[in-house]
Amino acid sequence: MSNSVVSASAVSAREADVLALLGEHLSNAEIAARLVISVRTVESHVSSLLRKLDVPDRRALARRAAASWQGSAPDAAGGLPTPLTTFVGRERERGELATVLRTHRQVTAVGPGGVGKTRLALAVAADAADDFADGAWFVDLAPLTDPGRVCAAVAAAVNVGEQPGRGLAEVLTTALADREALLVLDNCEHVREGVAPFLERLLPACPRLRVLATSRARLLVPFERIFSVPPLSRAGGDESDAVSLFMERAAAVGWPPGPSVSEGVVALCERLDGMALAIELAAARWPTLGLDGLTAGLSDQLRMLAGGARADDRHRSLRAVLDWSHDLLEPRDQALLRRVSVFVAPFTVEAAVVVADPDGVSGGWRHAHGADSTGGADSMVGVGVGVEVDVAAAVADGLGRLAEHSLLTAVPSASGTRYQALETIRQYGTEQLVRAGELAGVRSRHLAWCLVRAVALREGADVGGGEGRARFDAVAQDIRAALAWAPGRPEQRADACRLAGQLAELAFARNLLAESQERFEQAAELAADEAAAVALRQAAGVAGCRRLGDDMFRLHLGAAEAARRAGDTAGASRDLAAAATVAYRFSTSFPVIPVEAEVKDVLARAHELSGAGDPATEAALALAEAAVTADAFGALQGAVENTAQETVAYAERAVALARLTGDPVAESAALDALSGARCWAGESFGAAAAARRRIDVLVKSPRTPAGTHEVMDALAMAAGTALGVGELPQARLWGRQLAGHPLLAEAGHQATSWLLVTEAFAGHADDVLAHATGFRTAWERSGHQRSLSLGAAAASVAMVHGLRGDHAARADWLAVVERADTAEQHRKGYGAVFDAMVRLHHEDPDAALASVAAPPDAVWKWVCWVWLHWYVGLRAEASALAGHPEARARIDSARGVVEGNALAAAQVERAQALLDDDVPRLLATRAAFEAAGCPYQAARTLVLAGGAHAAEGRTALSALGLGPATAAVDT
Repeated sequence: MSNSVVSASAVSAREADVLALLGEHLSNAEIAARLVISVRTVESHVSSLLRKLDVPDRRALARRAAASWQGSAPDAAGGLPTPLTTFVGRERERGELATVLRTHRQVTAVGPGGVGKTRLALAVAADAADDFADGAWFVDLAPLTDPGRVCAAVAAAVNVGEQPGRGLAEVLTTALADREALLVLDNCEHVREGVAPFLERLLPACPRLRVLATSRARLLVPFERIFSVPPLSRAGGDESDAVSLFMERAAAVGWPPGPSVSEGVVALCERLDGMALAIELAAARWPTLGLDGLTAGLSDQLRMLAGGARADDRHRSLRAVLDWSHDLLEPRDQALLRRVSVFVAPFTVEAAVVVADPDGVSGGWRHAHGADSTGGADSMVGVGVGVEVDVAAAVADGLGRLAEHSLLTAVPSASGTRYQALETIRQYGTEQLVRAGELAGVRSRHLAWCLVRAVALREGADVGGGEGRARFDAVAQDIRAALAWAPGRPEQRADACRLAGQLAELAFARNLLAESQERFEQAAELAADEAAAVALRQAAGVAGCRRLGDDMFRLHLGAAEAARRAGDTAGASRDLAAAATVAYRFSTSFPVIPVEAEVKDVLARAHELSGAGDPATEAALALAEAAVTADAFGALQGAVENTAQETVAYAERAVALARLTGDPVAESAALDALSGARCWAGESFGAAAAARRRIDVLVKSPRTPAGTHEVMDALAMAAGTALGVGELPQARLWGRQLAGHPLLAEAGHQATSWLLVTEAFAGHADDVLAHATGFRTAWERSGHQRSLSLGAAAASVAMVHGLRGDHAARADWLAVVERADTAEQHRKGYGAVFDAMVRLHHEDPDAALASVAAPPDAVWKWVCWVWLHWYVGLRAEASALAGHPEARARIDSARGVVEGNALAAAQVERAQALLDDDVPRLLATRAAFEAAGCPYQAARTLVLAGGAHAAEGRTALSALGLGPATAAVDT
């Protein structure tokens, strides 16, 4: 890459925005106003850009900005599909619609099906895309069968994924909030109940976004500006838009009409009412029917449908053309067309055989026109009495004929040819199924086909990647369509339940967590009580992966009620206990934590239903008791009721009972309670050991939603507790495993939080800053989620900037900390540790000591778990360097606390050497730091030793990306 081009991987999206405005020579205040951010944030971005682009000053940065974007601007219309045919005519409508779009934020192009709304919208969008800084996106809503999935379709088109703990609508709104773009929503009519409220939420939150919709009907929202799309102009005879379109399309299929038929073509287009789709269908038939055939066939159909009871105002002209095209088919092809209309996505010949041919379900042969023939409307092959015909070959032949008639589109793929019908053809085919009395039968076969495909997907390649993902995407829309129809028919309820459960599992494997939870809940609604309880438990596991504690609580309560109705009191007891446990274990993922009285009531009901003798129930109750009645829960509510040791005892009993069940997920959950209890008791090594055991136990855990959630939680806790006892290599290993977890691919802030903290403590500044950009971008897209780990991660980035002497960037990240954590007491704990490290680095031990002045036993709630050993080690060292009169006593006390922690013990030993002015003893700690995987402290030891050692230490710090220590740290 030349120096004049900015690397997208080096510069974040927000920095790119700032850089572009610098190129316009705007001041920081003007940039802040334009981007709706603070001036301090702009200053931070400018500082980062100066460093990343290696330029000396703001003027050079502005020059670089201009050079960077010249000739390398992103394709403004990159989000729009490229039509395969030319756009003909409509100059007047094109200009008028463009004018309306410039003056209104939401425009709906309205007109009957087939009038040409989509092509006009695409042409106008392509013209206007350059006027929008972020270009244009196109979203085809035709495949949707559920209005509630409009948001998901838009999110997929603009490449916005789900975020744990956030609804997709909120994630999408956040992602588009500052975008200046054009969003084209095509085919809104059948899902306008979803489009209208979606736009009502989206547009106020995204002030620079404009929407161009196409629909057969108005969206009926107050801010909508209607643009009526008329038929193609027929004025001007053989130079009209309608005739030009016919001539161009007819020429494209190899038979350009000559001058001798021009008057006939004009008349034909007149009688087609200028409907673009009707004209294109007619032109496609030109090579085989010619003007006489087209005129004769169309004439009969138009007379039959004009003003007839079958047609309504919206569909009259288009339905006339479709009826005409349909009636030109042989009966067997008519049957095939209406039956394959149930497919939403491109389908294969094999799929068409199963759904379109009743006998094809068993893979057999069929007779035609014989005594045993099904005959009539169901007869799709007919080559002679008693002659057996290969159904697959007959269906393939029929599909080819339908494609030739432009009623199907042939779609080439790596696995062979697939076929697809336009949405209007699919709707027309459905009407024909109703008239033929075949709708229920064909849709039932489609449902059965979806079930077979779903089972095959589960047994085949992993749908989370590569081949498996493509296979899922190819059938998912059809499964969703089947689930939109089947649940309303009592005779299909059982199959619909099975299919919903299959889709739920597939969606989970495909990382579509919101849909997975939705489908598990749908399966529960369709199932008998016992099966409903199972589905709701699965849904709760998915909610856990999404960090939706309130949903987990609700779903476990629902599972308990379903189990109770089914007579499974033990299962109901376990579900109630699980709900109570969730309220404690995952309290930070609740918008509002359930009150203690409610949770205790849930636990009391669990005891009432428990009975006796069931190990799994006893283990679940023991875990809930450890969570609800122990000190940890009381501390969360501000009312400590039990001692720390009682908490440990409760948790140890839960672990013992869970181990007896043989369930790795239950044992891991109990070990988590034990790890937390030992933290509150100040047993850092015990907490780390329990967390480490979870990783080992879960090696054999099933790949269920609950099991996956447990693995994710275990990795985070193992990384954090290992960090707390100085095991940096192990913390880094688990942090990387968490960062690489596929379910966190769209949640970089959750995935990398513990890895950032670990690398910051080790001193790998370049690694921290490399991950920091992605962390912050994901956090901002999540709607600024809050949790302890997110606050600590942001604080670790701030610390690295502080060590580097970049105080503006440090202040910027400390502001993130304030917004990312849930409680001030959390920030006090790690805040004291990180601040002390920065102060000591810049040779200000008095300020460092002020950060860690409070005795550890007075602030144990702040510094327990990860931070205790770091806190006491830093406090000992700051006391020694500041010459505090109690320095020796503090060092002695710290030595007892950190015993067994090689890293913290080395720091305490270094403090002793500093106090005694024992340089050889001080230098000896360098090896201990290196062995503990902490090159930062090893380098700092050399700096503290002074003399020639200090120069070597500064060189080592520079190699880590930290540079020489500087004086003065901003308060």
